[in-house]
Amino acid sequence: MPSMQMFGRRWLAGTDDLVFPGLLELLMRGIWLTLMSCVLCRYYQWTFNCLTGGLLVRVYLIGIVVMHSIIILLVMVLVNRSAQGAIYDTKARRVVPHLLVAKIILLLPEIALNVLGTIWTYTNCIQCDSEHFTSTVVEIGVLFNWVMLGGLVFVLAMVLDPVGSLKLQEGANGNVDTDMVLHRKVTRIWVRRFRWFFCWLIRDEHSHEAFSQAAGLMSSMFRNTDIVPSDFIAGFVLLRVKQKRESREQRRLALLAEQRYNCTSIVNECFTGKPSWMCLKKARHYLQLSVAIYGWPFLIYRYCITGLFKMMPKFFCCACFRTKPTVVKEDNCCLCNFAAIRYMSKLHSKDILFASFVNHIFELPFFVTVDHETSSIVIAIRGSLSMRDIFTDLTAIVEKLDAHGVPSDSYAHKGMLCSAKYIKKELEDHNVIEKAYTNFPEYNLVITGHSLGAGTAVLLAFYMRPLYPNLKVYAFATPAGLLSREAARIAEEFTLSVGVGDDMVMHMTIDNVEDLRTNMLQVLQSCRLPKYRVFLNGFGYALFGVPSRDLESTWRHRTTSEMRNSPLLSTHSPVLSMITQNDGFPTDTISNHHLVPTTSSYPNDQPISISSTYNELAARRYSKIRLYTPGHILHITKKKKSKEQKKADKKSGTNSNEYNYEMRWATPEDFKELRVMPRMLLDHLPENVLKTLDNVLEEQKTEIGFDLAQLTMI
Repeated sequence: MPSMQMFGRRWLAGTDDLVFPGLLELLMRGIWLTLMSCVLCRYYQWTFNCLTGGLLVRVYLIGIVVMHSIIILLVMVLVNRSAQGAIYDTKARRVVPHLLVAKIILLLPEIALNVLGTIWTYTNCIQCDSEHFTSTVVEIGVLFNWVMLGGLVFVLAMVLDPVGSLKLQEGANGNVDTDMVLHRKVTRIWVRRFRWFFCWLIRDEHSHEAFSQAAGLMSSMFRNTDIVPSDFIAGFVLLRVKQKRESREQRRLALLAEQRYNCTSIVNECFTGKPSWMCLKKARHYLQLSVAIYGWPFLIYRYCITGLFKMMPKFFCCACFRTKPTVVKEDNCCLCNFAAIRYMSKLHSKDILFASFVNHIFELPFFVTVDHETSSIVIAIRGSLSMRDIFTDLTAIVEKLDAHGVPSDSYAHKGMLCSAKYIKKELEDHNVIEKAYTNFPEYNLVITGHSLGAGTAVLLAFYMRPLYPNLKVYAFATPAGLLSREAARIAEEFTLSVGVGDDMVMHMTIDNVEDLRTNMLQVLQSCRLPKYRVFLNGFGYALFGVPSRDLESTWRHRTTSEMRNSPLLSTHSPVLSMITQNDGFPTDTISNHHLVPTTSSYPNDQPISISSTYNELAARRYSKIRLYTPGHILHITKKKKSKEQKKADKKSGTNSNEYNYEMRWATPEDFKELRVMPRMLLDHLPENVLKTLDNVLEEQKTEIGFDLAQLTMI
């Protein structure tokens, strides 16, 4: 970091990215040099007895040994130079591009020697006596060399920056028009990549729009920054260290979560004063239906060996030619998705009124069922499971929410809003809800979903409330960037959102990702370690956690002049001017744990950190409107134990705490930072959300007066 400049252009690799590839090459070339040296010693005298081409064989054997020796020495120097300096310290690695150019030039004689070896081993042009060891080593070596050369060409193609021309980059500095042209060009490149890599997706107006929006987001996210793909890995490792450092400081300053927030481990205490429909037992019941709509892929994922046998009794064979008891769209001939829903939800097929497994961009699978246990008609919407769903997620620009009863300036996530309109149209076209109420007029309407399905469920509720004012929404792992603030506040009237632990989707908005980008630039600039050390440390962190000594030894303090000369940012980047005002990270003036009173630009007027203000001012915003998590937000976390408690539990073999989980009612503003945590992905998975609710209810069953064993589990 920054990107390496070579042959008049920038490349998608840094001068500090060559340590591990160089070590791997040294290992392979060392083995190859050893074998070829043995061949040279054994076979050199035989070459004088060749009928034809003995000189060429000697040239090949001597040349390949000499060439590999030179390249090994060059790669050793290259690895040594690439390992010098911190991530931002490019001066310590200024000779790396020149060494790499020399290595690329050496490819020409290496290719010539490999051609000569190919002629010797695979043609009859050279006639020499055959010796088994020599023939085997040379044949394998020639093939290996061609594969390695092909791999090198592939790597060069992968790290080629299509807009890396230095003339174009220099023209963009300080020139708004050129910068916009560069931005549009990068966007078009991303669109082409999406079309090539995801060519199996249906090509329609939705896919074109989704590709364009996702490409624009990718282009804008790292506009005016000079970072390479490996910097993301290093940045995430360093962010984890930074955030753990801040957590330690929070504990030191007595700002623990239980003191700042009203946390409790008692379910009844947590739901005191809340409406009767907001019940954890009901939430767990509806989560079961939200999980069921994931269909047979999820069931096979949960039960890799026995999943098929669990579904088999529910199969409806030859459904293509038989009359089905339920309207089922886009399932296969055995109705595998429908069978999985029946198994996971334990519903009778007659209770499932409608099921659609159509899955295109902006079109999500869902089913409608009559739930006699809760006397409700339930619409369950599936979350993200395919690349089409991912592009629905990535269509994250704001769209006006034109539902009845919301302020005129209300906005929502466009991809989920389009999905909600699609489901509403499907329900109206098939008259599903009206038919259900004809048979069960006293039942309530409930909409539920997980992840993408949760966000779509909330937006669908806004459109259906005028006809069904008493409907309720149970949303799980709801995406943070869903509704503008006032609309999110209105959703509290009918929405219960449940989140678990460090779920990254509940923190993932465009604004939070942009803040994460800015924080990543900060930690990369402030790190005193070379990148290869960061990678090695990251591997150790994944196995053993972050040791306390690394919380301080990883960082260096930088002066303002150093920040201005940082190579990570473009000269005219809007981020650079703000970074230089804060004298780099990590200083106490910008760390997140120092909360100060300030005027908030958001409705709750809560204190926010200086770092948050810095991020909001510094980053170039892709979206001008911040979106929030809707509804009443129940956040459940695993209770952290002190070292003394852990030791006591280990000695006694029992749990010193009666409860392992705690919960609190969060606000949308509590999810305004995307943190890099070990369980940020695992806590989002539906089976883990379901397991958490089961564990909480198991702990609480004596207080809430029911036995969890009565609940039907997957």
